Amino acid sequence: MSKIVAFENVTLDGVMQAPGRPGEDDRGGFPHGGWASEYADETMMAKAQEGMAKTGALLFGRRTYEDFFQVWPDAGDNPFTDMLNKTTKYVVSSTLKDPLPWQNSVLLGADPIEAIRQLRARPGQDIVILGSGRLVRSLHAQNLIDEYALQIHPLTLNAGQRLFDGYADLELTDVAKSSTGVILATYHNRRA
Repeated sequence: MSKIVAFENVTLDGVMQAPGRPGEDDRGGFPHGGWASEYADETMMAKAQEGMAKTGALLFGRRTYEDFFQVWPDAGDNPFTDMLNKTTKYVVSSTLKDPLPWQNSVLLGADPIEAIRQLRARPGQDIVILGSGRLVRSLHAQNLIDEYALQIHPLTLNAGQRLFDGYADLELTDVAKSSTGVILATYHNRRA
């Protein structure tokens, strides 16, 4: 069985919206895009690369897929570009149509939850979700996320989309700290 892992940047108050850059996701008038950028360091990079080595496929919601597609296919000299381009990307969307524009992208069908159950049941490496908050919350409600790899930033925003909107019973399995105060915590979902 493959593990589904949600790899997420969050604030202390649980906000996950638009960590990468201004304008990334300004839904609801969110004014804090790019809040995670100033906290990046070597420890965080090493943890992300460690996760990449265990990644067999990626899973995206439509919004995050389209955002990543605008940036990564031509990102050039970056340690993540090759992996993101070559890895199979499964996409949940009711509006996108085949063929998807980014190489190695697969649009999940009319019943994406069942398709994800089938992907998870296969033996293999981890299926990693990047961003995709709505998808993460939907899969969490179905107990389909096995692990959360969280980069918890020492800041609160008091606005924006949050990672969890319901009950979560998690067990801490690994923890590290970056030089910038980010807690790198891995949690097993006890309900998965």
